[in-house]
Amino acid sequence: MNFDLRPSTFDQPRLLWLIRHGESLANIARQKAIAKNLPTIDFEGREMDIPLSEVGIAQSVSVGRWFKFQSPKPTLIFASPYLRTAESARLINLNAKFKNVEIIHDERIRERELIIFDRLTWLGATQKYPEECAKRELLGKFYYRPPSGESWADVALRIRSFWRDLCLNYSDERILIVTHEVVIRVFRYVLERMTEQEILAIDKASDVENGAITSYEFDEERNKLSLKLDNYLPL
Repeated sequence: MNFDLRPSTFDQPRLLWLIRHGESLANIARQKAIAKNLPTIDFEGREMDIPLSEVGIAQSVSVGRWFKFQSPKPTLIFASPYLRTAESARLINLNAKFKNVEIIHDERIRERELIIFDRLTWLGATQKYPEECAKRELLGKFYYRPPSGESWADVALRIRSFWRDLCLNYSDERILIVTHEVVIRVFRYVLERMTEQEILAIDKASDVENGAITSYEFDEERNKLSLKLDNYLPL
């Protein structure tokens, strides 16, 4: 049997923007809990239903106004279905004044599921689940999976599925994605073909800021997407 070993002509979007949602009420609650050395993070309702704060609204408006003066512009928006990402996407679209740009919500770009660690600071997690925290320290944050939750590697599986669909169905589009911090990190891991050590070093060096932009442009010579903006905050 003969196999065709020629390189694949796999196509992909030529322009990509990844944006972390604006500050949410849970982000504020988390900051307060850490500052006061509390074990729990106090917010109401489901984690996926948490709205933007006033600052988060302003951040999303600023991103939209930044896009208003960029060229070329996105032709399609994907957003996590969580309220804070959906609202950020809507405000970006509205203030950028994109023409006929559809917003598609996809659960594969939702936040990583922590399950037993939801609403807990690291102090609270070590107090309530010391054995699980010890496992996390041993395995590292990339491969450790909370009971019934997700590791970064699990998130990578759904990001690879999402990216494959983008490449197959939307390679002629300029894609804007509104999502969450860990998802943006994992996108970088996947798109830049990083190792565990490389992406965790980037993650340790800084947080992905609320409203920050990470972008890629297709490099014809290298036949791959190249990083252009990293954690960029529009004025």
